[in-house]
Amino acid sequence: MGSNTTEKALSLLRYLPRVCLANIRPSPGSKSCKKRGRAQHGGDKHGAGNKGSGQRQNFMRLGYETGNNPFYLRFPHEPYYKGHHLRREYPPLSMRELLRMIELNRIDATKPVDLVSIMNSGLFKFLPDQRQYGVQLTDDGCDVFNVKVNIEVQWANELVIAAIERAGGVITTAYFDTHSLQAMTNTRKFFERGIPIPKRMMPPPDAIEYYSDPANRGYLADPEKISEERLALAQKYGYELPKIEEDRDYEMLTERKDPRQIFYGLHPGWVVNLKDKMILKPQNEELQRYYAS
Repeated sequence: MGSNTTEKALSLLRYLPRVCLANIRPSPGSKSCKKRGRAQHGGDKHGAGNKGSGQRQNFMRLGYETGNNPFYLRFPHEPYYKGHHLRREYPPLSMRELLRMIELNRIDATKPVDLVSIMNSGLFKFLPDQRQYGVQLTDDGCDVFNVKVNIEVQWANELVIAAIERAGGVITTAYFDTHSLQAMTNTRKFFERGIPIPKRMMPPPDAIEYYSDPANRGYLADPEKISEERLALAQKYGYELPKIEEDRDYEMLTERKDPRQIFYGLHPGWVVNLKDKMILKPQNEELQRYYAS
């Protein structure tokens, strides 16, 4: 029995390859090899005990902790309306972008420009249901802005006001409540509903001071004091203030909305009929008093 087994083993070895480094392998499961993860699977660092681990650490660049976009782009900070940002938000629109809209004929600068004109350009969006109350005109591009325009925005700083008035234009800061903003967001959809144009509500107590200040060109400020502030701002920044009274576009530059008015040329209480191209005005005296007050 033993001799037969030995002969079989020897005969089997005759047909097997010779033992070498190429065919020597450990038994399955006898050795565990941990693979180091790559890219997002690699972790923050590759172990402090490894040689040269300090050079292979996977820390993010400063300012890119939120991903591929820098922190200041993912979460923009606008300090212009500090104190109001917790109550109301004003999406920014730079003067460079405004100039581009005018040059591309997206906005007609020969007519008064307001939030409706900016929205109709198709290049600016805001969401009234997310506490956004209009547009904030920022000073990026104020050194190249050279268009005479009568513009109404919701927030602007001193440098923006100076740039608009230096070019011969007029700027006004005005407040609109939520119902007014909903009507201004999509005017065609609002007019198709066939409801009267609402009257604009007055600003809340925390915003009345801003919109009544002539230095901010508030729509509730005294026009005579606004003229004085225009001259004082021109002297401060050292430019010659253009005379609006002698301008050929005097009517366009001096056109302003009533504090209760939302759209240029349309008064509260009117109903716009797009199908018949008609405007229906209230005849009831009580309605007239309500929308006029």
